[in-house]
Amino acid sequence: MPEHPLHCLFTPQRPRPVFEWERHQQRDVLIIDHPHCQAVFSRQGAQLLHFQPSGERPWLWCAEQWPQVGAIRGGVPVCWPWYGRHPSEDLWPTHGWARLLDWKLLSSISDDDGVTLVWQLQLCEWQVDLHARLGKNMELKLSTVHQDSETCQLSHALLAYWRISDVAKIALSGLENIEGYDQLSRQSCRQKGALKVGGGCQRVYPGTSSVQLHDPTWDRELCIDTGDSDDTVVWHPGSRPLMGVSGRESQRFVCVEAASGSTAGLSLAPGEQAHLSLQAHRLN
Repeated sequence: MPEHPLHCLFTPQRPRPVFEWERHQQRDVLIIDHPHCQAVFSRQGAQLLHFQPSGERPWLWCAEQWPQVGAIRGGVPVCWPWYGRHPSEDLWPTHGWARLLDWKLLSSISDDDGVTLVWQLQLCEWQVDLHARLGKNMELKLSTVHQDSETCQLSHALLAYWRISDVAKIALSGLENIEGYDQLSRQSCRQKGALKVGGGCQRVYPGTSSVQLHDPTWDRELCIDTGDSDDTVVWHPGSRPLMGVSGRESQRFVCVEAASGSTAGLSLAPGEQAHLSLQAHRLN
């Protein structure tokens, strides 16, 4: 089994406190070492890059090499305040500003069951908070509020890269008989049986809260819950190259994402809030 690229931050010879900042690949990263789990966040994007419950394989995939500047591929990027391309500004970054900016860590608390962290980003009239609860399971909650005097549009996503043995050998269930949209063929699709993504996939399934990721090679089943998000998005590039990612690396992940507002955008009145959540637990 190839070692996770962030395992180098954890060495048995050097006991760590539960929370410790370090510099890695030109980014500030918060290393979490708790009896129930190990995890890594980057200050840039408040991005959870690594999560591994004790005694298990890592749940999240992360690229081995990060660009000197720009977004880190892997973990759970926070796509905000737009998801995908900006609807009118072609030169603005894909998936918004949040994953490119440094967030403030408001609190980090450890207890017998795990850790709780709260990150915050303030941008113009917007405020977004990311609450994380990590232990034997993983839970992320994103909350947005804006204080502009006019109604504003928002779309957002928690774009999770799940670490797997081989994309050709895994399957996703829980999507059966749901009318989705295939963004590669640009037409509606209805899933029959478990979804295989080895040949490439970019599908949007509305109103789907729970997906089961089956990885028989690793004898692991994860339940991924996207809560009350508008859409569950499943993505893998297939054989298409990804910048900075080797073909061997790209076979080791599949994205199952929580997203809202990606089609028409959410309309937020002044002071109104929007929420998004992503949870995962092991089934076997």
